[in-house]
Amino acid sequence: VAVTEETGSGSFVTNIAKDLGLKAEKLSARQARIISEGEKQYFHLDSSTGDLFIQQKRDREELCGQIDPCLVHFEKLLQSPLQLRPEVSVYDINDHSPVFLNNEFVLKISESTMPGNRFLLESAQDLDVSNNGLQNYSISSNDYFQIYGRDRSDGGKYAELVLNKPLDREEKPEISFTLIAIDGGSPPQSGSARIRVMVLDINDNHPVFSRLLYKVQILENTLEDYLLATVSATDLDEGINGEISYSIIQNSEENRQTFKINPVSGEIRLKRPLDFEDRENYEIDIQGMDGGGLSANCKVLLELLDMNDNAPEVTITSLTSPIPENSQQGSVMALFSVRDRDSGDNGKTVCSVEDELPFTVRKISKNSYSLVTEGAVDRERLSEYNIAITAQDLGSPSLTSAVTITVKISDINDNYPVFNEAYYAMYIRENNGPGTKIGVSAIDLDSEQNAKVTSLWPAEVGGLPLLSCISINSENGNVYALRSMDYEQIIDFQVTVRAADGGSPPLSSEVIVRVVIIDDNDNAPFILYPLQNSSSPATDLVPRSGEAGYLVTKVVAVDGDSGQNSLLSYQLLKATDPSLFTVGSQNGEIRTTRPLNERDNFKQKLLILTKDNREPPLSTTAKLNFLVVDGFSDFLFADF
Repeated sequence: VAVTEETGSGSFVTNIAKDLGLKAEKLSARQARIISEGEKQYFHLDSSTGDLFIQQKRDREELCGQIDPCLVHFEKLLQSPLQLRPEVSVYDINDHSPVFLNNEFVLKISESTMPGNRFLLESAQDLDVSNNGLQNYSISSNDYFQIYGRDRSDGGKYAELVLNKPLDREEKPEISFTLIAIDGGSPPQSGSARIRVMVLDINDNHPVFSRLLYKVQILENTLEDYLLATVSATDLDEGINGEISYSIIQNSEENRQTFKINPVSGEIRLKRPLDFEDRENYEIDIQGMDGGGLSANCKVLLELLDMNDNAPEVTITSLTSPIPENSQQGSVMALFSVRDRDSGDNGKTVCSVEDELPFTVRKISKNSYSLVTEGAVDRERLSEYNIAITAQDLGSPSLTSAVTITVKISDINDNYPVFNEAYYAMYIRENNGPGTKIGVSAIDLDSEQNAKVTSLWPAEVGGLPLLSCISINSENGNVYALRSMDYEQIIDFQVTVRAADGGSPPLSSEVIVRVVIIDDNDNAPFILYPLQNSSSPATDLVPRSGEAGYLVTKVVAVDGDSGQNSLLSYQLLKATDPSLFTVGSQNGEIRTTRPLNERDNFKQKLLILTKDNREPPLSTTAKLNFLVVDGFSDFLFADF
């Protein structure tokens, strides 16, 4: 019995009763049944009719695989007694397409492979058999390969891929096409897989830089490890043949200490900061080499841009010091040069000094300057100048530097000697010791010889030879007394003192000095009346009839001193009858204190003390004789 695969469940297969030559009733009576091999029941028997039906749709390839013919065995059981073993042949239908185990096959073929080389391909699988199975192969259109089918000894078919033209990985690194397997069914079915040919590289290409020349500009003093540039080269090869290693070639010692390159990325970085003033340009030769030893070169030109990192440098080339204070405006005191190592505006400089100074800066040439006087200088006002010369560049921000020079001002004789007072009134006590300083001085604001003052004076002072009275120190103008002064001889005198400096020609000035002698109490009172130098004292008459207060006489005295030293007072020291007379203390008048009587002695003697007003006082005494008379005839016979 035969049945086609994939026949649906319940489909009629055969009538067992007829096949056995039995009536249907006999099958039922004898309890006919079927048993399939294995656990699954593929068929169903209707024992009342003897019809055999398909119980479950089956796939021949599942039942038998590639075995042809495909037979399904089962046992038929009947009682009294009979046991049969029938079989059903399952016919194949083209219900399977050829199938590749992988949807894509990758072939790796070197680009150096010669045309004509063959490459075995994996076979497709088709579960159908006989004519419904795999019959041949084909490929989609391409420029490089063709396909050939081959038969295996077991009847299977396989395919070979044949290279028709040379491969170039750089031109076409990958070739893809479709491999098709076709069976012999009607209509035929097919299966496909993608063939991807990867062309393997050989080192047949040099590296190529994207640029042969790289130009880079950076500021000087850029920090270490700064990325200058990234060079880039490509190699059409692949793998190690396309891997490029970068290096710096023809590397000078300076470049070696200055630059570094990443051999993989091509990054060129600084190893140290650069100084524009040391060098403005660098040239770096770069080599790119692939893993196969092929190389190419490029060049990196590095230009440094100046930044204002150098302050101007001021150098004094000539200095004149001191300069005379009568220097003309524009007189050159100093020459100096200024250097700024920067460039452009960063290297341009302007120079100046402080505004309040009587000096200015004049430009001589590009980098040379002079320091000249701009106003009058006066040594007596300021004898030395500390001048800060400031140089400032035009960078942004600008840098400055300064150098301080010292210029001294030399003296000229432009100042007259000056006394510290316009008029001197000086006092000296009489009886002074010789060499007493009176103290006149003059100064000259000039210096050294121009300030050296000498003093001159007139020939006489108050009728006395000058040189016998005073002396003037020519160095300092001090006036000294040469001898003791006597107030009673000269009260004051004046002298014109001339002070002359030592300049050439000398300058001089004069001042009047009035010297006043201060009186000292060196004179005792002198009795003018009554005279005390006669052989006998004078005798005054006192009338007995005189009343109390009668003015008998007056003591007159003088004192050669002056002021308080010459104020005199009088005092009664001794008398014949102290109760009879009194003396006026201020005027020296001698008067009676009471009326005279007969008991009073007609001869009276008095001793009067005269003294001045100083402590201790100087004094002198006067002796007086009085006669008490009734008439002037008595005086003629009086005898003292």
